Parts: sequence; structure tokens; C-alpha cells
Amino acid sequence: MDNDQFDATLLRSALERASLHGWRRVTVVDAARDAGLSLETARRRFPCKAAILLTLGRLADEAALIEDESEGSVREKLFDMLMRRLDVFQQYRDGVRSVLRALPTDPLLAVLLGGATLESMKWMADAAGMNTSGLAGAVRLQALLGVWTATLRTWDRDDSQDMGITMAALDQALDRAARFTGLAPADTQATGTMNHGMDTDPMVDLPLEPLPE
Repeated sequence: MDNDQFDATLLRSALERASLHGWRRVTVVDAARDAGLSLETARRRFPCKAAILLTLGRLADEAALIEDESEGSVREKLFDMLMRRLDVFQQYRDGVRSVLRALPTDPLLAVLLGGATLESMKWMADAAGMNTSGLAGAVRLQALLGVWTATLRTWDRDDSQDMGITMAALDQALDRAARFTGLAPADTQATGTMNHGMDTDPMVDLPLEPLPE
């Protein structure tokens, strides 16, 4: 078993345990034992429990950043990448939802994951061709983080098999972000849910600004 296989196996074991017992009761030791993995290797690969979630974020980013050589606007690319990121979360749905329930009472973990998520959003923005330099770039990143957070909240409540409600929420969040910067869809007839993985209506490139509460 190579490192990638080890990490994926332990991650799935940990999130399956979280789905049954809650994230607070998960330990790296228990996850490794459940999966029949070496504790020595688990200690080296996952020195703390938070490393499990950082691994999930890394795998989600890698899936999102797959180069498919498709053409499209910044907005379209962001939609596709953020949905691919959620596709990975969907594979561990119950476990990830358990983590979301635990965050309000674990501020240190919330801060850690917040920083990691912001870095992930920077990767998404840069890959989509969004300018992230300077103060304006920092504002765009915060807006993109807001888009992701709002969409993740909807995903948490979306029990549909095709994540249609989540796709609609992401579509609308990106539209709101564009609208509040004075931008609008190039095709004014482009409304409703975009179909994940299919051609979408063009949107002029962001910059994004923070969404209102």
C-alpha cells in the first residue's frame, strides 16, 4: 500500500467512524485499527486528528484542479471546480456533516480549517484565471470563500442524489457575487440551475466582492 492508498483508507475509516459516533469521538488510532492499518505509519502520516481533515481538503482540491482543457469564463470554471470539490465531500457525506456539527464547539479546529479553506479558494481562483493580487484580490478571495461557505451550508441540507439543490445554490451565489460588483450574466436569459459537468451559460468574469449576510 503506497502513501496515497494509506491516506485514503484511513480517511474513509475515520469519517465512517465520525458518521456513527460523531467527530469528537474519532481518533487516528481507532481509525487505523478499524481499517487494519499500521499504527506506526498512521502516526507518521497523521500526527494529529486534524490531519485527517486536511487530507480530505487536499484530495478535494486535487479533484477540483484536474485540467480538462475546457474553455469557459472565470465564472464557469469556478462553478465546475467548486462542484468537483463537493463531489469529493459527497463521497464521505455523513462523516463530513458530523465535522460540520462539531465546528461550533471547537474554535481551534474552525480556525485551522478556515485558513486551509481560504488557501484552497486561492488555488481555485488562480486556476480559474481570477486576479488575486493586492487588496482587490484579497477582497475577491474573501468573496469566493463566502460563495463556498454558503454553498456548503446548502449541501449540508441537500439530500437529493444529484445535488441539484446544491448546484442551484452555487449558481445563485456566484450570480449574487457578480451582481453586487455591478456585473451581470452575458446572457440575461441564463437563470436557474446549471447542470454539473455540462455546458453552462456564459458569465462575464468576476471580480467578486463579499456577499451580504
